[in-house]
Amino acid sequence: MPGGEYGELGGSLPAIASLNASYSTTLSLPSPYLLVPPGERKVISDVRRTFCLFVTFDLLFISLLWIIELNISNTIWENLENEVIRYNFKSSFFDIFLLAVFRFLCLQVGYAALRLRHWWVIAITTLVTSAFLVVKVILSNLLSQNAFGYVLPITSFVVAWLETWFLDFKVLTQEADDERAYLAAVNAACERAPMIYPRAVSDGQFYSPPESLAGSCSEEDLDEEGLGRRAVTAQEKEYVRQGREAMAVVEQILAQEENWKFEKNNVSEMGDSVYTLEIPFHGKTFILKAFMQCPAELVYQEVILQPEKMVQWNKTVSACQILQRVDDNTLISYDVSSGAAGGVVSARDFVNVRRVERKRDRYLSAGMATDHDAKPPHSRFVRGENGPGGFVVLKSSTNPSVCTFIWVLNTDLKGRLPRYLIHQSLAATMFEFMTHLRQRIAELRSTRR
Repeated sequence: MPGGEYGELGGSLPAIASLNASYSTTLSLPSPYLLVPPGERKVISDVRRTFCLFVTFDLLFISLLWIIELNISNTIWENLENEVIRYNFKSSFFDIFLLAVFRFLCLQVGYAALRLRHWWVIAITTLVTSAFLVVKVILSNLLSQNAFGYVLPITSFVVAWLETWFLDFKVLTQEADDERAYLAAVNAACERAPMIYPRAVSDGQFYSPPESLAGSCSEEDLDEEGLGRRAVTAQEKEYVRQGREAMAVVEQILAQEENWKFEKNNVSEMGDSVYTLEIPFHGKTFILKAFMQCPAELVYQEVILQPEKMVQWNKTVSACQILQRVDDNTLISYDVSSGAAGGVVSARDFVNVRRVERKRDRYLSAGMATDHDAKPPHSRFVRGENGPGGFVVLKSSTNPSVCTFIWVLNTDLKGRLPRYLIHQSLAATMFEFMTHLRQRIAELRSTRR
């Protein structure tokens, strides 16, 4: 493989980045948030969910310590009667347990049920906890009873302040940053989503879209998509919007190649590489970059234009069905993946919205998970969920017989699988896909000779 050709193709991504320079400059965000996440946001963020789990741990841990204390002398029922029914402020640990219940109820209602974004609730719980424990230690005789006279007050005091620190410095801070990034991304995605001028599509194979031009993503664009097939119903317009959002994320991933984190190379001589990138609200995204010794149009035809025929040569997919053609550039597909990791990861099915675009220097197919009445979740498969991703075929400006292929994969396989196993499985699946793709290209070229 000539080194010069690959270097030229590798330099094509900075060219794409220059197209998005104004967007990146306008956002002025820290590097982790330069990627737009215009997909649907989670109801409760991951960091807030972790905080709620820690609050639950607080209650359970204090309860466990109190139960152990009740079993030190006499029976648990006798001690319960002494500490609860014949409660004495100076000698009972029951009030420390009630203090933990008070923190749990206030914090779970405030930050899980009501999803507050202010510190006033935890300020009250921490103030009450601290004041009560200080008074308890000064006036009671707990320290003279047993070791739990030290352990329970100290543990309750420390955990309460850890909860305060975690909410103030982690939860509220990160959610505020994510909110600013999300709002900026939505505005930027709308400003630079491509507007195309499609032509009529035949009833058979999905046609090759004309070259896309920069534009906006207003409601008028969705109503006046082109002269051919276009979205009509509210649901179809929603599909078009999802496709545009996925395309915007994929283009931003291409523009941020300098932030890709190298993961591994394929053992083959082709030098395929897998990278990762963390995307806000979507998590870790896998990126495969491969050099192809064939024209870009050939890869475009096999991978992007004919997804339903991919099962004939791609062993990582067991089924692909086109459920609906929304407009000239948008379709809904149903895909079933083959098992991976030696059968440890079972087959998954996906319902995706896909948007296809053809530009001067590249071909793109971007998509993400959606819902369709024709394929509700079925007990036979675990329904996976794809974040923004897709396929990109970059043309060479100097040699039309070679190209660069990029696969952006962001997926949640669901189920109870170790994260490490999933990541290893995804990287192996991407390399396996490239093996099948090169075999397919070789077969096509041999039959045309």
